[in-house]
Amino acid sequence: MPEIHPSAIVSSKAEIANDVKIGPFTIVEPDVIIGEGTQIFNNVTIKTGSRIGKKNKIYQSVVIGADPQDLKFSGEFTEVFMGDENVIREYVTISRGTSEKKKTIVGSGSLFMANTHIGHDCIIGNGCILANSVALGGHVKLEDFVRLGGLVGIHQFVKIGAYTMIGAHAMVVKDVVPYALFSGNPLTYEGLNLVGLKRSGFDDIKLDMIKKAFKLLFMSGLNVSQAIQKIKTDLPQAEEIKHLIEFTETSSRGISK
Repeated sequence: MPEIHPSAIVSSKAEIANDVKIGPFTIVEPDVIIGEGTQIFNNVTIKTGSRIGKKNKIYQSVVIGADPQDLKFSGEFTEVFMGDENVIREYVTISRGTSEKKKTIVGSGSLFMANTHIGHDCIIGNGCILANSVALGGHVKLEDFVRLGGLVGIHQFVKIGAYTMIGAHAMVVKDVVPYALFSGNPLTYEGLNLVGLKRSGFDDIKLDMIKKAFKLLFMSGLNVSQAIQKIKTDLPQAEEIKHLIEFTETSSRGISK
């Protein structure tokens, strides 16, 4: 049986794996799923429509599955899906989806530090780290292994590319390409996320190739379309270059520079 503190309120209509631990004064509403090995500390609220995977650690005063902070939301049934082995620190809030996508998705293996907010309909990849008080507006997408510094704010519908690092206190209103380092307010391109990429196993050949692509995209004086065309014709079409091209060409908000 799950290990549930006597002061916790857990609905009999929630699906709780046998080895889940639930701390004091936590509330788990009906129609919630919590997977094996997940540990939930005290004063957590997990609301209807939350689907939580295995081996997550959810710290004090977290709220998962609350109504979207969207004036268009009219009470329809929506969900939050969370993968495995995430660490959710104190006072994190994760909203359910709205009628547009009907779900918010959080991947696996990520760290969400204290006071982070994940807005409605967001899609969070795997292995991300969001530092204290990061705020994601609705419909934001983070690809895998994104790093966001403290107090970063992401505008609605913005997309952040894989392995990108954004420094603290930045306000992000346009898409940010993969593999890059950005900082400041207004947001400014700083170069390759060299430390993060090396730690993730990118070799010198890949790093040099991405660096050449960024030189064309950010420092050549070409507009984005012209730079992408040069990247297509002048550089080997390795997986990382193809991803950079696809990300840029499908950007709906334009890319940060």
